[in-house]
Amino acid sequence: MERNFINCISMMSGTSLDGIDACLVSIGQEFSVKILDSYSLDYPTSIREKLLNLANNNGDIKDVCFLNFVVGELFAQCANNLLKKTSLSPQSVDFISSHGQTIFHCPNPQTIGDITTRSTLQIGDISVISERTGIKTVGDFRTKDVAAGGLGAPLVPFADELLFGREVPRAIQNIGGISNVTVLDAAIETFAFDNGPGNMLIDYFVNKFFDLPFDKNGDIASKGQVDYSWLESLLEEDYYSLIPPKTTGRELFNQVYAEKILKNAPKNKYDVIATITNLTAKTIFDSYVNFVFPRVKVKEIVLGGGGAYNSIIKRYLSEYFKDVVIKTHEDFGIPNKLKEAVAFALLGYCTVKGLPNNMPSCTGASKKVVMGKISL
Repeated sequence: MERNFINCISMMSGTSLDGIDACLVSIGQEFSVKILDSYSLDYPTSIREKLLNLANNNGDIKDVCFLNFVVGELFAQCANNLLKKTSLSPQSVDFISSHGQTIFHCPNPQTIGDITTRSTLQIGDISVISERTGIKTVGDFRTKDVAAGGLGAPLVPFADELLFGREVPRAIQNIGGISNVTVLDAAIETFAFDNGPGNMLIDYFVNKFFDLPFDKNGDIASKGQVDYSWLESLLEEDYYSLIPPKTTGRELFNQVYAEKILKNAPKNKYDVIATITNLTAKTIFDSYVNFVFPRVKVKEIVLGGGGAYNSIIKRYLSEYFKDVVIKTHEDFGIPNKLKEAVAFALLGYCTVKGLPNNMPSCTGASKKVVMGKISL
């Protein structure tokens, strides 16, 4: 009997550079999605440090070449470990969809000779993944949107619209390394943009001052006080006033940026974490005031990503958004940390089927295109 669904292993590694999240997804008719199982693989410390150096523009072309294959091997390991966990054979999976690991993203056009273009680079070669797993692999999604004149981000809004619909005026708010929002409403075309740093600056300072990879549950931030004078100076960053579509990442909010703003930071290290954590919430709120509420009076915000597990971020958001219901992806049956992996399952499905899967209203591309490359 012919199946009316297909199985996909979808893998995502975000700007936090903490590791790879993989989920086994069944995609049925009309893009219905069922998460069957998941597996996460942390980057080994030595590899994460190398990736952080590259993302902070500290590396050479040999590192890029080498890590492209190393990350591909790790993505393949993650997929194979998920297969072992589920006792499935490679033949039971129709394709793998891999976001890869972004090491640099240039949303602002640059010129050399007579050529002006944006650019983006995700490593973790899909040929390595398909060879190690024996499964058709889809990846390198962003480049096609950039080639069509877009920013190459955000891409998840395509899936947000499919997963959540547009009947309820709703904002799907991801807080990963970078925070980004998708705005859904039946009366308007879906739009999206990056709000600013999500966990990226928090993670940097937590690692610097406390030798920890992140602030679990916001415990460190809870011990500090917000320095509102410093916060106001941080809000003067030009990115926050840019009109969407817009996207950002480590090309701006990197180690150099963090050390620069630290010069005016409070002396108490707990206050630094509390203030930077508030910055995440405040930049999200301000972006709604400036760019969302004038177009859509959203009734609820759905949080996802690692920031959805930070109780202090959630507390600050509740204080800012007094009249908006705040939920998480868990309320909709989607694990917060797997949402973006699920999104790339749907993007990969469209690639395999030859269906357009970008959203020009979100990325600024000149037209709809089929993003993604395939390695058989």
